[in-house]
Amino acid sequence: MPHQALARQRLLIKGGKVVNDDLSVVADVYVEDGVVQQVGLNLNPEPPTGLTVLDATNKLVIPGGIDTHTHMQLPFMGSRSKDDFYTGTKAAISGGTTMIIDFAIPQKGCSLIDAFDTWRSWADPKVCCDYALHVAVTWWSNKVKEEMKSLVQNKGVNSFKMFMAYKDLYMVNDEELFAAFSCCKELGAVAQVHAENGELIAQGAKKMLAMGITGPEGHELCRPEEVEAEATQRAITIANAVNCPLFVVHVMSKSAARVISNARREGKVVYGEPIAASLGTDGTHYWNKDWAHAAAYVMGPPLRPDPSTPGFLMNLLANDDLSVTGTDNCTFDICQKALGKDDFTKIPNGVNGVEDRMSVIWEKGVLLEELLHWVCACQLLICVFSQRKQATDKKCFSNYSGKMDENRFVAVTSTNAAKIFNLYPKKGRIAVGSDADIVIWDPKATRSVSLFLLREHRIQARSQEHLSHQNNRFIPQFWLLQIKANENNPAVPTEAVHSGSSNQSTINFSRANNEHQ
Repeated sequence: MPHQALARQRLLIKGGKVVNDDLSVVADVYVEDGVVQQVGLNLNPEPPTGLTVLDATNKLVIPGGIDTHTHMQLPFMGSRSKDDFYTGTKAAISGGTTMIIDFAIPQKGCSLIDAFDTWRSWADPKVCCDYALHVAVTWWSNKVKEEMKSLVQNKGVNSFKMFMAYKDLYMVNDEELFAAFSCCKELGAVAQVHAENGELIAQGAKKMLAMGITGPEGHELCRPEEVEAEATQRAITIANAVNCPLFVVHVMSKSAARVISNARREGKVVYGEPIAASLGTDGTHYWNKDWAHAAAYVMGPPLRPDPSTPGFLMNLLANDDLSVTGTDNCTFDICQKALGKDDFTKIPNGVNGVEDRMSVIWEKGVLLEELLHWVCACQLLICVFSQRKQATDKKCFSNYSGKMDENRFVAVTSTNAAKIFNLYPKKGRIAVGSDADIVIWDPKATRSVSLFLLREHRIQARSQEHLSHQNNRFIPQFWLLQIKANENNPAVPTEAVHSGSSNQSTINFSRANNEHQ
């Protein structure tokens, strides 16, 4: 569909429950030229000709998801992540995410602006949805400081990421961290940090290999959660010293999450980002006897072997100790993972998640509320059976905790990210004037999630197989606006949206521009 035709499209979503982070209300939503024009009851926009009407009765109408953390076609550890900006953003749309924020990562000594321009050149011809770029600071000099200023003032960048791990590749020391945080403070940009103690990881890896531990389990053993927690505390301390807000990416452990929770209670401005993998599964997979299975879960920081970790992180996400959700989507196939067959330090770090993020959070965080009526009916029957039967039935529902409501779901999948990265209320909200990035979410529908991708995604393994041990789970289907929906399967777009790139306040984002206008 040409962009010009799409822009003239008029859409009316009838009878759904419009869910924002602060309010749910049954209402119609009228969209014109890609922007929400009206929200209210019994809307009848004129003229009726040329108006597409979607019936959203008994469905939720929610803002499109924003994935704050992806790595599409990233050159990394002797390989390149398999998802490019086309397959990755197509997967995002399939999962209800209508915007991603990726990372431009320069090598040490290289230009931040050149890296930004390179990532733009990769993304602009391919993306199927809006995107933005964080920029990584992997070294420090006056040139880096000037380039950070230029990126903010001329390129629309408003967030920079520093690595405390990946020694000799991306890692910066405490002095450089202090300088980068200070610069972020001066520029009004968000400082992000990959929080792991890179020195301890390097020493731990040497120790594991010397002991003959070469498999994927060595990856977790050399970077235990204390290593993540220590770096998280150190980053918060340094950021607080310069009064700089801090965004901690991919929070993977209880220990690191507690550090963030305590800091927020002390009034420090710090945001924590758990990811789909850490919310949905654990690190026991690293000890699987199938090497390929174990290697598929290798990422940094690693998943934690404590099986209660996902539930703990979901609790903190529900009560606002953790703020947003990303995926760290950085996919490698089995052949790429095999680069580390005899040395776990050479296994490319990364898992999938951009397609499954919203479903994982819905299933693990919200679902119980949707099952309550059925559960109550079951409880009446359970009373007839034995105590043993009752205990068994309760166990069946132990994974469905109802930790958050639909409004909090919208907050952690979309709204909070939009607010932190200066996209709100154009993104992250359904209101007059907002972009029509809208998902119609059916809480009663299900879909299958298998171990292997079902699209032309080229990824041979995925880490979210915790969702595949049952054929059908309570995972919603969805329709997306701002794209041409497939009438037979509205969850899958038939083609990308075409439009030009633009600037949103102080952050750059662009929708697909596959047919350069």
